[in-house]
Amino acid sequence: MSTLAAELFTLLLMAFALGMDAFSIGLGMGMYKLRLRQLFYIGITVGVFHVVMPLVGMLTGSFLSDTFGTFASLLGGVLLLVLGIQMFVSSFRNDDGPALAPVGFGLFVFALSVSLDSFSVGLSLGIFGARTFVAIACFGIVATVLTWLGLWLGRHVQGWLGNYSEALGGAILFAFGLKLLLALF
Repeated sequence: MSTLAAELFTLLLMAFALGMDAFSIGLGMGMYKLRLRQLFYIGITVGVFHVVMPLVGMLTGSFLSDTFGTFASLLGGVLLLVLGIQMFVSSFRNDDGPALAPVGFGLFVFALSVSLDSFSVGLSLGIFGARTFVAIACFGIVATVLTWLGLWLGRHVQGWLGNYSEALGGAILFAFGLKLLLALF
């Protein structure tokens, strides 16, 4: 497999892991009485945030990599490990769901909350020198599609998959963090 294909595959897996947050929360929000137009805007907004947050993270990570070298690589791997553990653990907490409706300011808060982890992953990717456009395109497209899928499924089923999807996303991020750390040694 070529290096571009391998990087694309890795980025798609990471995008899937990050998008599982949006999917699982979208699953719960899909149980609100939302019109299809609202579902469309929610997905687009989450996708935009999943482009902006990792882009800022990648730019910051690139600067850190140039400045601090191996230490920055170690930090990037540790960030992915911690993020993966946090996502995995939070998936088993019993939350009642979002306190804000996904419209107006509530949509902004929702999109920001599900994309904050994208900043950390972007930071790690910037440290490791990933292709910026490919990474943010993967993150934005996958997050948008998974959000739409979660919202749509939430309209049709009860939240039986939500916790497990976020746990899967956390496990994938943890595995990538471990892979990045093992590559240093």
